[in-house]
Amino acid sequence: MLEDEIIIIEEDESGSRLDIYLTERYEELSRSFVSGRIKSGNIRVNDKKVKSGYILRSGDSIQIDAVDLTPPEILPEDIPLDILYEDEDVAVVNKPKGMVVHPAPGHYSGTLVNALMYHMGDRLSGINGVARPGIVHRIDMDTSGALLICKNDTAHNKIAEQIASHSVNRLYRGIIIGHTKEEAGTCDKPIGRHPNDRKKMSTNSRKPRNAVTHFRTLESFDGYSYMEFKLETGRTHQIRVHMSDIGHPLLGDEVYGTPDKKFKLQGQTLHAMTIGFVHPTTNEYMEFSAPLPDYFENLLKRLRG
Repeated sequence: MLEDEIIIIEEDESGSRLDIYLTERYEELSRSFVSGRIKSGNIRVNDKKVKSGYILRSGDSIQIDAVDLTPPEILPEDIPLDILYEDEDVAVVNKPKGMVVHPAPGHYSGTLVNALMYHMGDRLSGINGVARPGIVHRIDMDTSGALLICKNDTAHNKIAEQIASHSVNRLYRGIIIGHTKEEAGTCDKPIGRHPNDRKKMSTNSRKPRNAVTHFRTLESFDGYSYMEFKLETGRTHQIRVHMSDIGHPLLGDEVYGTPDKKFKLQGQTLHAMTIGFVHPTTNEYMEFSAPLPDYFENLLKRLRG
């Protein structure tokens, strides 16, 4: 429960956006959830409705109406799934762009987990809790592509060991702004939580973890490059952070790059193309690829033209 509360902004807190200030103060709240409460008038400044981007000033009074934060029950939903492979232990699905992988504040329905629960019932691993059945790794909401699902705890543990030892083969396709100095290379820069924005990751984190991304250019266009990325590690936002850090953010990435006005994209142009792993029961190496989504293929045609 988020209680009724009044917050008075101190001098050293001025200059922050209202939505960012509140998500940093209440770590359990998503920015989209906070923005919704601001829009509905349940969060006000000086007892007046304001926008999420309101810049706080010293002495401002934020009024917050109480809200029950108890997560709702996660329910199965009849959402179509593009299943690339499935057996008794694992499945590989092609997640569409715009779909959240598992429920979280602000996203309790319409997620991949809701779809998995409908199509696979209780045949999903439970190691990651009731909100993440079957989920052993994730990709971002606006990243499409191949995702490995575990259907029992034994399979989950074995796949998790492979991920931890960096033996799972993960290849991505993406379009970056500009051209890298070399056609192929490696970005070896530790990544951790951004020191000032908890929603972002950074190579300047106070507590970074090893992160290695291999990249190569597949095609070059006027101002853009079509790239392949191979993950040696799998940190949150790894490819997006590394490419931005070397001056070539992913096209459409408004978090680590600049807003796209030319192509009107929804988030970063990134696709989890291929995933390869040793099957937890047969011990055979298996590899699956998800075809590029239509928007990506159409974008390549435009760039080639």
